[in-house]
Amino acid sequence: MSGSKKSRAAARLAAVQALYQFDMEGTPQASLLDEFRRHRLGMEIDDEKFADADIPFFDDVVKGVIARRDEIDEALSAKLAEGWALTRLDKTMLQILRAGAYELMARADVPTGAAITEYVDVAHAFFDEREAKFVNGVLDAVAKSVR
Repeated sequence: MSGSKKSRAAARLAAVQALYQFDMEGTPQASLLDEFRRHRLGMEIDDEKFADADIPFFDDVVKGVIARRDEIDEALSAKLAEGWALTRLDKTMLQILRAGAYELMARADVPTGAAITEYVDVAHAFFDEREAKFVNGVLDAVAKSVR
């Protein structure tokens, strides 16, 4: 993976974690961004340095999802199977879908396939193949309606 691709992947994973924290604890956006920039992005755990995240990209995804959450949730809800609501989804899964949908809606610079694949990869960090396929299906459906 090239440096910029790796740093974007790290930014996406961190954005999902930050959005999860925002959703669960209601951490104010400015504090949340500051905490992630200072303590989580590019840090080392067990001598393994995490890829330096693309900070402006991280900031954009987090701020964008928070600012456009209602619009994003509406787009996601429209693509869930009948009888399913966003409230039934695992909280981490919801943040993965929100971040992916945000990129598809707002980041024309990111190719559709790349955005979907990247969030399927993020899903693999937390879930099994079945859930990763779910992310692929939902984001693919969102992409068809917003691009």
